Amino acid sequence: MAQATGGEPPATIRERSTGARSIIRALEELGVDTVFGIPGGAILPTYDPLFDSTQIRHILARHEQGAGHAAEGYAHATGKVGVCIATSGPGATNLVTPLMDAYMDSVPLVAITGQVGASAIGTDAFQEADIVGITMPITKHSFLVTNAADIPARIKEAYHIASTGRPGPVLVDVTKSAQVEECDFVWPPTTDIRGYRPTIKPNGRQVREAARLITTAKRPVFYVGGGVIRAGAAPELRELVADTGIPAVTTLNALGALPKNDRHNLGMPGMHGTVAAVDALQRADLLITLGARFDDRVTGKLDSFAPHAKVIHADIDPAEIGKNRAVDVPIVGDVKETIKALLGEMERARQVHGRAVLGPWWSRLNSMRERYPLGWTPTDDGYLAPQHVIEQLSTIAGPDAIYVSGVGQHQMWASQFIDFENPRTWINSGGAGTMGVAVPAAMGAKVAMPEKVVWAIDGDGCFQMTNQELATCAINNIPIKVAVINNSSLGMVRQWQTLFYDGRYSHTDLNTGLGTRRIPDFVGLAEAYGCAALRCESAEEVPKVIEEAMAINDRPVVIDFQVSADAMVWPMVPAGVSNDEILYAKDLTPEWIDEE
Repeated sequence: MAQATGGEPPATIRERSTGARSIIRALEELGVDTVFGIPGGAILPTYDPLFDSTQIRHILARHEQGAGHAAEGYAHATGKVGVCIATSGPGATNLVTPLMDAYMDSVPLVAITGQVGASAIGTDAFQEADIVGITMPITKHSFLVTNAADIPARIKEAYHIASTGRPGPVLVDVTKSAQVEECDFVWPPTTDIRGYRPTIKPNGRQVREAARLITTAKRPVFYVGGGVIRAGAAPELRELVADTGIPAVTTLNALGALPKNDRHNLGMPGMHGTVAAVDALQRADLLITLGARFDDRVTGKLDSFAPHAKVIHADIDPAEIGKNRAVDVPIVGDVKETIKALLGEMERARQVHGRAVLGPWWSRLNSMRERYPLGWTPTDDGYLAPQHVIEQLSTIAGPDAIYVSGVGQHQMWASQFIDFENPRTWINSGGAGTMGVAVPAAMGAKVAMPEKVVWAIDGDGCFQMTNQELATCAINNIPIKVAVINNSSLGMVRQWQTLFYDGRYSHTDLNTGLGTRRIPDFVGLAEAYGCAALRCESAEEVPKVIEEAMAINDRPVVIDFQVSADAMVWPMVPAGVSNDEILYAKDLTPEWIDEE
């Protein structure tokens, strides 16, 4: 056997194959157990050996976008690479949204697409699309494979790139001619990813300087981002927070990194964050930023964000450091390793500088937390309060369930009123804000974690974008549970129209409930898809209906919760203004405590 180069072991497998079979064999050797996809002409050769695989479960989605989001849900729930497959042209372009979503939220994903034969590329052949070019801005890397012998190496490289460094999506586009070509399947293949060298270990000098700033700060805050979840660093974070006694805020994608009821946790910052979390960032003299990227939904008007704070920014992606906010101590490295290093330095720093005195800082933050808690008021139109529905769902399903949301008001209410205690129990679309992600992502999470209860919390707008995947769930015995927060409108858009467009509700009424003709009737639709279906219209019914859904585990369940269209998400920082202008409720701005 030939000796592999690049420090890799010699090949242990060499067998006659085709390019298509090499795709499947490479996935098997990488330990892939599930793929989501839809066959079509240009990928059909690969589906033939997939039929014989005893290791890989293929789940036939009803739309390629659903396959991509399902692979995302699988990756979110496990931390492993999610895999999806599609054909060329529209099959591949239907994966663009999941790829963008995975790119924005750092989700490890490998998408394998078929392409027309190599000789037909550039001729506008049937179902030809330059998917490598299309996806280049929204993937970590994209490969075009025209030679069957290259397939094992490209699949292995894609898997490695997706799962290391800052996780993200990688696309492998394989021509039909390469799939049908005969070749040797060699494993492990020789790989050479020039220029890709993620920094894992943080710089010791920078860590020591960070520890010095932490011990000398008077108003420090841990600004915790989704990178902590991706790195599996929640245990280390909890130890560091407890060791330092410093308050923390957890972004939308970091919920569960620190238990919601941990006394150090001020909640979510930003546009719909808690007043205490927003206040902490705005008044801080030090931001200890861990795996976060200073997203505009957190910072508000950037030049007014945390104006008095020095910044420690730890991230595995050097491109994020200093991109939006000037940084005093940049730390490039895996955030898990960075937190471990900080833990090792804190006692030495305290021996030199003493322990930070945080009593006055906590006094201020606790006062803000007590004066402006998250809450809601009953509706006055006879329909359900959506916050009550989600609170009850959290209480009954509990912290061990996995919660998956679409995008909009229901997403924000879920982030506010579910009691997250554990990492990887919250799946949503943060950076891309992708409507329709909930049902297929919940499907992927349930496939990955069949012993877990998985709830999709969806809006009536989001639900209509991808609910065809309920058929996939019913046929494949994937018993997810779906709570449709049905206000018969595009709720977040309607909220903005109420607040900023004088109540001119231009094209936001969806006619799905609230006394309308119910087009569609979600109960009837769910039943047509082979699901159990329930409707809830009164507050008294809410716990009973949720308990009923919890007891059904032989098929998917859909509950149509008829909620008020006038319910709004508070607090709120209007787009483009300073976080200091946060509204606690309509026309109610918090009374900030004067600086001492």
